[in-house]
Amino acid sequence: MHIVSMNLKNFRNYENLEIDFHEHVNMIYGNNAQGKTNILEAVITGATTKSHKNAKDKEMIKIGEDESHIRIIISKKGILQRIDMHLKKNKGKGIAINGVPLRKSGELMGLLNVIFFSPEDLNIIKNGPDERRKFIDMELCQLNQVYFYNLSQYKKVLNQRNKLLKQIYYDNNLKATLPIWNEKLVEYGCKIIDTRESFINNLSVLLEEITYKLTGKKESINIKYKKNVDSVDFATMLAIKENVDLSTMTTNVGPHRDDIIFLNGDIDLKKYGSQGQQRTCALALKLAEIEIVKRVTGDNPVLLLDDVMSELDRDRQNFLLDNIKDIQTMITCTGLEEFINSSIVLDKTFYVKNGVVEEIK
Repeated sequence: MHIVSMNLKNFRNYENLEIDFHEHVNMIYGNNAQGKTNILEAVITGATTKSHKNAKDKEMIKIGEDESHIRIIISKKGILQRIDMHLKKNKGKGIAINGVPLRKSGELMGLLNVIFFSPEDLNIIKNGPDERRKFIDMELCQLNQVYFYNLSQYKKVLNQRNKLLKQIYYDNNLKATLPIWNEKLVEYGCKIIDTRESFINNLSVLLEEITYKLTGKKESINIKYKKNVDSVDFATMLAIKENVDLSTMTTNVGPHRDDIIFLNGDIDLKKYGSQGQQRTCALALKLAEIEIVKRVTGDNPVLLLDDVMSELDRDRQNFLLDNIKDIQTMITCTGLEEFINSSIVLDKTFYVKNGVVEEIK
């Protein structure tokens, strides 16, 4: 699978951009704040319906305009398909595949699989659990439309339950409606927990293999799923913690409080790992993601590297490049100097300045 072309209208700082990509390595370079990452953001939004920056639709629309349009042509197992997405300031986004409007945005998930790697991802081990849950959910939502649905429903129920807990503080009679929301929270939450557990177990095996190779057989890092609650105990724990929820006016039990732990043997990398070990783990995690996508879909994902190469030493750079030779890759950077002595072949090179993209022959 690869992206053939993309057209942006009034997206971020692009008034009208038409760009044709190579099926292998595409280099996008230029000074900071010129629009390089905006191109990757458009790809991610077109693939997953959401920005990796958690930006609202209206924030991605060019200043002074009311709507934006993303069009992406992809080649998937030799068949061309078109994704159209309209972002609107005051309405929900409109999405179509091959000209056919989608009833639900979740129907888009999995058509275009993307993996995004930025300097922020190098901190995934030492950052808070929100970042690690986001990492799990982004990949699972692309691979599993049922998971996307369950997660969306869970978030809606969780939000409603938290609102109810606040209302009960002022009107205790509303407490009688709490079991309804508990039941729905458990229904969707248990499915999320079970899917995450299977995914993390598979990811852990791959991570061990990759880190073993990456470190020259010196280290082997794995992942442990730190569940907030087991699916079989969810309903019981929710009942036990009801008084705590009422006093704090928030839900204290559920997969929205899950985390994952990265271990080198018995050593917790967040607490005791060196920066080098943490970076090795973050890089291996992305490569493990790629392998999972290949196994689940039978196709390659598109890899987006946002100014991350300069953050990796030469050994890690070479290991990454050696493992993505058959994958369409889009790399952003501020200059080409760091690639002069690299083994990477740049199949297409684009220079970005003030929202204008020029292909460098």
